[in-house]
Amino acid sequence: MGLVLLLAGCSVALKITYNQAPTLLYWWMDGYIDFNDQQSPRARQLIEQWLRWNRAQALPDYAELLRRGGTQVLDPVLTPQAMCGMAQEVKARMQTAYEQAVPSFAELALTLTPEQLKHMEKRFKKNNDKFRDEFMPRHREDRLKALVKKAEERVELVYGSVDDAQHERIVQLIAASPYDPELWLAERQAIQQEVLQELRALQAARANGVDASHLTAQAQTALRTVARHVEVSPREAYRPQQQKVWDYNCGFAAQVHNAMSPKQRQYANAKFKRWEDDVRALNAGR
Repeated sequence: MGLVLLLAGCSVALKITYNQAPTLLYWWMDGYIDFNDQQSPRARQLIEQWLRWNRAQALPDYAELLRRGGTQVLDPVLTPQAMCGMAQEVKARMQTAYEQAVPSFAELALTLTPEQLKHMEKRFKKNNDKFRDEFMPRHREDRLKALVKKAEERVELVYGSVDDAQHERIVQLIAASPYDPELWLAERQAIQQEVLQELRALQAARANGVDASHLTAQAQTALRTVARHVEVSPREAYRPQQQKVWDYNCGFAAQVHNAMSPKQRQYANAKFKRWEDDVRALNAGR
């Protein structure tokens, strides 16, 4: 939900990744792919390589971004434009990290079997069913409660507990959101199908004897294309919805921040400082 929540999520992910990686990343990927005995050692090796790059190249920048976020949350009034600006910086860093991983992902993609793609398709379905259960109950009021609960958990991660008036303000803001879980899920399923289609096309090209260099280039292009489509939908009917939700999230984050008390902003500042210190300590110990 905007800058503050994006930064919070990234910092939490950093702590988890660096304290328990590469095991967690491996098992997350394995949940979708179900690596075989030949793929498993190489997957672990590629994850280790990516983490080494991240430690060497990205950690100082992440720490500086957290420092700036900590300064920003002390401001009693923030605009949607300020939230969107910093959120764009977070996204840019995520794109850089993804681009660094593309060659490794492409290498693994070229080893996948038809059975593994079926496993991936089942995992997609399982995740989609879980999303429906959590965020698409039959009654609108239940949907609203689920979205409010999720948003409030993220707000409290940064600012600490909210009071009754702040809770009611969050309810009002979520009720006015353009976010539609049915549209979001339909877009997510379209992206999932695109992933499966690209991977099947790679399998067909490999079976038809396409040489290794062309296969590698095709795999990397496919991965970059899917990432672009996640960022900006290729479906004209969905793109306006995507932009509306982005703009709304920036406004939501600003309005929530502006409703926080000085004590809550100090709490957020201290939280960001702890995250910044964690990242700097990780960098110092690399």
